[in-house]
Amino acid sequence: MQHDARDVILLDAVNVIDWLLDSDPSVRWQVLQDLADAPAPDVARERSRVATDGWGAELLARQTADGRFGGDTAIPKWTSSREWHCLMTLTWLRDMGLDPQSAEARRAVALVRDNVTWHWWDDNPFFVGEVEPCINGRVAAIGAYFGQDSQPVVDRLLGEQMADGGWNCEQENGSTRASFHTTINVLEGLLEHERANGTSAELTAARERGREYLLERRLLRRLSSGEIVDPDITRMSFPTSYHYDVLRALDYLRAAAIQPDTRMDEAIGIVRSKRDGDGRWPLENPHPDLLEIDMSEREGEPSRWNTLRAMRVLRWYEGR
Repeated sequence: MQHDARDVILLDAVNVIDWLLDSDPSVRWQVLQDLADAPAPDVARERSRVATDGWGAELLARQTADGRFGGDTAIPKWTSSREWHCLMTLTWLRDMGLDPQSAEARRAVALVRDNVTWHWWDDNPFFVGEVEPCINGRVAAIGAYFGQDSQPVVDRLLGEQMADGGWNCEQENGSTRASFHTTINVLEGLLEHERANGTSAELTAARERGREYLLERRLLRRLSSGEIVDPDITRMSFPTSYHYDVLRALDYLRAAAIQPDTRMDEAIGIVRSKRDGDGRWPLENPHPDLLEIDMSEREGEPSRWNTLRAMRVLRWYEGR
């Protein structure tokens, strides 16, 4: 039996989806929802397993009674394991889609809320945040996602938006230009806050200006010279930690339901170019500041996380 080109593409997609579904619940439920258009009860049933089976359960099991998350991690020298493990773990659990209403999520988040502070920043409670917007963006995201009051950190972020529309962790040290890395963290936090708490004129305007900061630069180029900011941002990582790359930016724009336009074309082309002959995308540029958990993904080899994210981005972009 012969197939035309479109048939072959569809068959490849089916095979890739089967490969994605042969995975952890945190991947499976997102594949069912974002790629397979499965019925909502099937998606919810699979999502509920994130708390009890696989990588999500493994992360939750590391928490101690005082809210700390254990495990061997290459943490930066400038921080402490207590705050950093909480930030990284809750960010990753949000990426995995842990149901915030589950008993496991509520218990874990309550322990962090009641016990963890930013010891180098006036012992602020964890969900109040600290000084750097790249950190506070993630605090806002996980706070909103897990039902915690992070309005103070959102108010701070809104007041720190720079003249060019973005944010930069080095602003307090004199920087006058935003950075891709900080801006994507803040935008994700503001979007999650808007989903949980509704929008306002100020919040909408801030997200629009931040989005334009990225799009004016084609998601990867300097506005001044047109040069690519850093070759690493063309490489697709997961987990992303605080790091920016074009796939993360596109996935944010998809999640924010932004209408695709030609300023995204170059970044979309980069994503398309990474697809291998089997229709999968590799893991690239893994970051050293990550929690150690074995997801059986190695640099240069096919990655279920990157394949899921790339496929849903292209589905959104091509469906415009």
